[in-house]
Amino acid sequence: MEAPQAPAPSRIPAPSDAPAPSDTPEPAPHRVVVLALAGLLPFELGIPHRIFGRAADAAGRPLYTILTCALAPGPVPTDADFAVHVEHGPELLATADTVVVPASYELGPVYEEGRLTEALAAALAHIRPGTRLVSICSGGYVLAAAGYLDGRPATTHWASAEHFQRLFPAVRVDADVLYTDDGDVLTSAGVAAGIDLCLHIVRRDHGAAIANETARRTVVPPHREGGQAQFVKRPVPEPQRSSTTAARAWVLDRLHEPLRLSDLARQEAMSVRTFTRRFREECGVSPGEWITGRRVERARQLLERTELPIEAVAREAGFGTAQSLRKHVQAALGVSPTSYRRTFRATEAAR
Repeated sequence: MEAPQAPAPSRIPAPSDAPAPSDTPEPAPHRVVVLALAGLLPFELGIPHRIFGRAADAAGRPLYTILTCALAPGPVPTDADFAVHVEHGPELLATADTVVVPASYELGPVYEEGRLTEALAAALAHIRPGTRLVSICSGGYVLAAAGYLDGRPATTHWASAEHFQRLFPAVRVDADVLYTDDGDVLTSAGVAAGIDLCLHIVRRDHGAAIANETARRTVVPPHREGGQAQFVKRPVPEPQRSSTTAARAWVLDRLHEPLRLSDLARQEAMSVRTFTRRFREECGVSPGEWITGRRVERARQLLERTELPIEAVAREAGFGTAQSLRKHVQAALGVSPTSYRRTFRATEAAR
């Protein structure tokens, strides 16, 4: 099956130099349709509703509409001791700007043989070309069986990655990352990584400030990079074992300052070697990579919400020079700081 073309991030019209008439209707929110399959995990089914449903602009207007459909209207069994009732059938997929496929433990031939059932193939046929496709955990099996992931990077839960790669050799499986973003097709690892991916989509569509506010309302960390490791040795510190939490909090108050690894280690009374090892065990990335990610995040917020010149943004974010800022923003976001600012200013003006 041919992969869909990259869609526009949302149904927001291009900005105009002329002010919009006062009676111009509000642009329709970006429509997300979640496909609920038998054997679904209730937690993962709720992730798109929780994250996209909390995303709002500065005036409090919702930025997404979230609806759920099934292969047939009615009760859909879950992996728990209850079913969920879904009102809409697969025809709803034809109205989606983004389709999300959460995990299921009852994928049958999709998981066992890498092929779609007739009912699932008929449902996916409703999806319009250009629709953005998203999977959470084993939902990636559905996208792969439909051919959407051929030749593309993708991930799934680390415990299933080897099986996933054997079943779909045309897919470039990365078992280590939290999520992948290939433009119009995005995949995530299991459970919490689905939250990271949905926040990443909000950030991509509407900027860091709105994504951070969405995370704050949901009481989850605002940003974990997709390239961060899925599985780290110590997700939480062992009892009575020192962690690097204090050092990370110390850094966030000093992103605009020069930061040395020895200064971070000193906050935890550790040697540099021990601190570096412990940091990677807890965060899945090196201290330097983590600091750069936080500085890019800070730069995004300044570019979106302030009129500061690029040189000032570079200093405030801790990059020092405009050249260094451009290098890191281009590497992380694929655009220059000026282009990033122009894009989100235009989006805000259109809203």
